[in-house]
Amino acid sequence: MTMSQETPQEFLHLVEPQENATGPGSESALPVVFNLNDNNSPTDVMDVLSLRPFASGEQPWSRSTRLEHVRAEAPLRPADARIVRVAQEKGQHSVLAEGDGWTLLTNRWKNNCAYVAVSAVTEELADSVFEESVKDATEPPEVDETSVEMGFWHMGPRGPVRNERGITADPWEDIRRNYTAPVAEALDGVMGLTGEDVSGRLLLLHGPPGTGKTTALRALARAWNGWCQSDCVLDPESLFGTPSYLMEVAVGDEDENRRWRLLILEDCDELIRGEAKQSTGQGLSRLLNLTDGMLGQGRDVLVAITTNEDLAMLHPAVVRPGRCLAQIEVGRLTQAEAVAWLDGTDAPSTEIGGDGATLAELVALRKGEKRPHDPEAPASATGFYL
Repeated sequence: MTMSQETPQEFLHLVEPQENATGPGSESALPVVFNLNDNNSPTDVMDVLSLRPFASGEQPWSRSTRLEHVRAEAPLRPADARIVRVAQEKGQHSVLAEGDGWTLLTNRWKNNCAYVAVSAVTEELADSVFEESVKDATEPPEVDETSVEMGFWHMGPRGPVRNERGITADPWEDIRRNYTAPVAEALDGVMGLTGEDVSGRLLLLHGPPGTGKTTALRALARAWNGWCQSDCVLDPESLFGTPSYLMEVAVGDEDENRRWRLLILEDCDELIRGEAKQSTGQGLSRLLNLTDGMLGQGRDVLVAITTNEDLAMLHPAVVRPGRCLAQIEVGRLTQAEAVAWLDGTDAPSTEIGGDGATLAELVALRKGEKRPHDPEAPASATGFYL
């Protein structure tokens, strides 16, 4: 490897000479060039160094994986590994190690997730080092009756990333009274569905802020937990704007025991409103393709969308008959329902007007806040995400 630094640009140029490549096909291998600048961190440098033997062909066999629920004491490397570099920054701990004929990189984060990558001179050695590194490295998530495991997708610097963590999710029967009678009855049917009952692929919850759309989806994730994996997409505009991201999320793991998957997209007004085709380009088309087009064929994927838009404002292709598994307008509780909701609390039911109240307003009243004079204004302490 040769290095040269150009001071004006603070630019580091790493070159792997062709004669150093000794693996299969190395006779035709091109020189390997890595470029680094002063914006790169020490962990970036370690990523580059870990790729060097694989890129050059010296160690042409590679194995890698992402791990969740990693045990704190798990070393994530063989006992005889020689540590070459260690870096720690912004909650990430990285180790570059090597042994006879192999190189290992581990990136570990505070959320008990990790990335492990191995390259080696033979396929058998790569497999053995990889298996030893990840053996007994994870533990089952703690069982909590008040929570459910949910995945969170986002587009990271090196592609789509999924992290899993427990979220609070009450049983549907405990929160059913949060919804006006017609909405509760509609949600009863959705909560009781199984994979055999699925007809449409799109679940649409629409209505004003603070009416409990997100709370209902958390309860749904819990109700469906036995047959459906729930994933929340944090950047839906990137998901439907990047085909490779969409394929990663839509295809998932190809295994025999795969479950249905529910993709949750919150506040996607721009994606599904009437002028969505002009404002989001191919985003709407790809969403529709995922629900009942070619992309969705053979994929056990459901999509749940929440929006504050009125139904009349949504794109007709989204709400057409047959596309939606359920289409539910989540509105305010009536005055009688709101008064009953507050029964047994110290909150004054006299604050409830003839137009009833949203769930957010009731929670605020129970906490001792005054209901805002403007019925369109949300309660300050609760926010929209109920």
